[in-house]
Amino acid sequence: MKLLHTSDWHLGRALHGRKRYAEHQAFLEWLAALIETEDIDVLLVAGDVFDNSTPGNVAQELYYRFLCRVAASSRRHVVITAGNHDSPSFLNAPGDLLKFLNIHVVGCACPSPEEELVTIAGADGEPRLIVCAVPYLRDRDIRTAEAGESVEDKERKIIEGIRDHYRKVYDAARRKNSRLKSPVPIVVMGHLYAAGGKTVDGDGVRELYIGTLLHVGTDVFPPDIDYVALGHLHIPQTVSGLGRIRYSGSPLPIGFGEGTQEKSVMLVEFPCSTSRATEISVPRFRELMTLRGDWQTIVRNLEDLKSRGSNAWLEVIYEGNEMIGNMRALLDETIAGTGMEILRVRNNRILEHALKRMTANETLEDLDTTDVFKRCLEAHEIPEEKRSALLDAYREILVSLNEQDLLADVVHKA
Repeated sequence: MKLLHTSDWHLGRALHGRKRYAEHQAFLEWLAALIETEDIDVLLVAGDVFDNSTPGNVAQELYYRFLCRVAASSRRHVVITAGNHDSPSFLNAPGDLLKFLNIHVVGCACPSPEEELVTIAGADGEPRLIVCAVPYLRDRDIRTAEAGESVEDKERKIIEGIRDHYRKVYDAARRKNSRLKSPVPIVVMGHLYAAGGKTVDGDGVRELYIGTLLHVGTDVFPPDIDYVALGHLHIPQTVSGLGRIRYSGSPLPIGFGEGTQEKSVMLVEFPCSTSRATEISVPRFRELMTLRGDWQTIVRNLEDLKSRGSNAWLEVIYEGNEMIGNMRALLDETIAGTGMEILRVRNNRILEHALKRMTANETLEDLDTTDVFKRCLEAHEIPEEKRSALLDAYREILVSLNEQDLLADVVHKA
């Protein structure tokens, strides 16, 4: 039994205003060819298929065209779970139809643990694998809010709720496994932030719940699971050094901070009672590069890229001492006639000058949402002893806003 584990496609995502459909199409074509070449039995997609809850027509077309191609083999299965960026109702809507193509979609936590189980049969019709297809667990799925509870109480309930949900689904899988003629491997899918997980600045990884869940450890997963296929973090990595618990990472660099990362999908094989996982590198379909330094260094790097015929998208961070007011125009002139595009320019000298002048020229692009809120607290001279509670409340509101599926539910019902 050969599995391919991937996640965090973020179809429809833009980078500084530029859509990335061409890259996503190239990746999906490469992935479909890999599935055929490697004769993959099961494709696991562990959440964040789309970048938002109401994907555009092009993103949807890429998704369904890929599924049709993969489903051409009658014995191949695809298991898709929702991430925090996805709309559960949107993913679930065609679920009954997709089942006829051996495509199994779980968009939200189900009333019964058995509903999150997918049994994969071999060519002889006998079960070969059980998948616990656990989607991103939203706060309302796993915690009952109570008036007056502290942030610590909320966090504890969330962790307990996650652990309890995984235990119930896995116990249902074990009961099902015990009724089979021969036991089969059990694989668990999840979309969460596990302890010790690595991220980079600008990767777009959202906070999932109020507070931090960096201390959610491997004890969330029962110890005898054969393989855990995780999504949410964009860097390929194991959890706590355990090879059987892995993030596949995003197949494309989400932002410039990931531009130099090696992206991959995970090939998981069950030759016997244990799994064997191998990283397969994803080609780089477009370079994302950050150029930083003084003016001479930046120009020299641009000339080098021009000589190589690069079509990179660039972020330029100027760190020289000279004040250059027309930097954007000079940069555009330097790359004129090439396939390169400069998507973002950060002139640190101008920025420092602006900050000294009460941040008059600072843009929101230079701050994240939490920075802006902190600035507001400072501007309104909120006492230090009150800021912590206000920040916690603000983060809780952000998490609720990030769960955008409510808007999608309204759209689909209209």
